[in-house]
Amino acid sequence: MKIPRNISGIEVIKVLVKYYGWEVYRRQGSHVTLKKRSEVEILTVPLHFQLDIGTFLAILRKANIEKEDFLKKL
Repeated sequence: MKIPRNISGIEVIKVLVKYYGWEVYRRQGSHVTLKKRSEVEILTVPLHFQLDIGTFLAILRKANIEKEDFLKKL
């Protein structure tokens, strides 16, 4: 499945919170930090209007989420 070029940071955060159990931990400047209750792992998502493809894929890789599964939930 092809990655859309216009995915925003806010859209990514909404899907991570709604479907994958991440919670907003804090906001500092133009970045939001997400955290899971059961894990020590944190995830930082920039609040850009359009995320770079590499940044988007790095967020998914760190969260252990398959690209196709995530894109279906957008």
